[in-house]
Amino acid sequence: MTSVSVRELAYNPSAILTRAEKGETIEVTRHGHVVAVVSPPPRAQSRHDELVAQGAIRPAERGLTAGDWDKFTHIEVPDDVDPLAILFEMREHER
Repeated sequence: MTSVSVRELAYNPSAILTRAEKGETIEVTRHGHVVAVVSPPPRAQSRHDELVAQGAIRPAERGLTAGDWDKFTHIEVPDDVDPLAILFEMREHER
């Protein structure tokens, strides 16, 4: 962690903030004692983490295993057919 004096911060705050913006954490000292810490903002959460934090979704209690494979719908797709076309057709029938 880098440290700068209050005077350095006062002379060129833009440069110090640019360093923090790039991920550096900087201690600001006065007479050798730390009086402040300039740090980058926390990284943004993923959309999944946001939804979990809001309680909108719950993460699985355990990860999927090979035994879970049979619980999913299986569709045979011929080699000459676009799988997306089959999906769209199935959704049309659901309407």
